[in-house]
Amino acid sequence: MASRKKRSKKTRKPRAASRKNAPPKDLSPGDWFEKLVAIQKRLRDPGGCPWDREQTHHTLRTYLIEEAYEVLDALESGDDEKVVEELGDLLLQVTFHSQIASEEGRFQVSDVIRTVHEKMVRRHPHVFGEKRAKDSAEVLRNWHKIKAQERQARESAEPAAAAERKSESALDGVPRAIPATLEGLQLTKKAARTGFDWDDAAGIFDKLREETGEIQGALSTGNQPKVEEELGDLLFAAVNLARFLHVDPEIALKNANAKFVRRFHEMERLAAESGRKFEDVPRAEKEALWNSAKRTKLGRTEATPEPAPVPASEKVAVAVGKTGPHR
Repeated sequence: MASRKKRSKKTRKPRAASRKNAPPKDLSPGDWFEKLVAIQKRLRDPGGCPWDREQTHHTLRTYLIEEAYEVLDALESGDDEKVVEELGDLLLQVTFHSQIASEEGRFQVSDVIRTVHEKMVRRHPHVFGEKRAKDSAEVLRNWHKIKAQERQARESAEPAAAAERKSESALDGVPRAIPATLEGLQLTKKAARTGFDWDDAAGIFDKLREETGEIQGALSTGNQPKVEEELGDLLFAAVNLARFLHVDPEIALKNANAKFVRRFHEMERLAAESGRKFEDVPRAEKEALWNSAKRTKLGRTEATPEPAPVPASEKVAVAVGKTGPHR
């Protein structure tokens, strides 16, 4: 059964490089990958795992998202052993989907690897070709130029299919299935590349105040659909601010959620110390407990290392929303 783990989420100390179950040194990454692909095939073959055999691309969608988020959690933990495990679980999703496609005669995992290998070579001519790039901003400009050329080449090769598609937009290529904060982040990045962007963060703060006022106006009318619309506009503006400030809104919100959980747990603990359940504590006293929780070590935001200075070229990229290629 693929990647259904029920283990403790407690952070473990990284172990030494020589793990007890360390793989034989004579096996290359390619050897291990072939063994993983063979295991996934065995699980799907007749006589394999009933659960694995029942899965489809559709049923595996939730697990793919789950594994990606567990990688993020592992990276936040700083536990290398956990990072290795979660990256492996994510890699397993690649082999799983590829095996399903192989059984249907559509493509194989080798096609997946070949495609991304060729794309990386093609889109890095400053490394694998004669072209030169003086800084990361030029790398990103070349990346998007090459990506557009690839799209034009595909349409030239399939004119009938290209004619059926709707007209090209600068916002094309943003998956609708990703979390809304990430979708908003990608949309505003793409819009900014066309020059449709704020001059500075002050304009976005003004927009946030404007949207807050519009929510209050919608509330006064009792129009719930309008409240939802205006709240969406406020959230979109907040995502745009995050993009402008070079902050991933999904990760920022995840961190805020985790901080709230820590503080709430501390309030429950403080209430229990006084012999009461938290829900029995009067509202005003709950506020006092919240303020106490904020002052504790658990309630405060964990200190993080100061980020390295951003090179001048990257500052330019941030100003126009180019924080990295959207592969």
